[in-house]
Amino acid sequence: MNCKKGKNLENCSCTYEGCPRKGICCECIEHHRKKGELPGCLFSKEKEREYDRSIGNFCKGGTAH
Repeated sequence: MNCKKGKNLENCSCTYEGCPRKGICCECIEHHRKKGELPGCLFSKEKEREYDRSIGNFCKGGTAH
């Protein structure tokens, strides 16, 4: 399978500038899953900037629109 990093970056909402997984969705999902978290793209812009990727925060209404 070919990585579509360039295409993914067009829609990546992650604001963490130093993220080595930016645009590499499969690695991002794996990273956050191992930590019991969800990737930032599932959160609203406001909630994503809080960097709280917890499932609890997601359930509190931090979902993307």
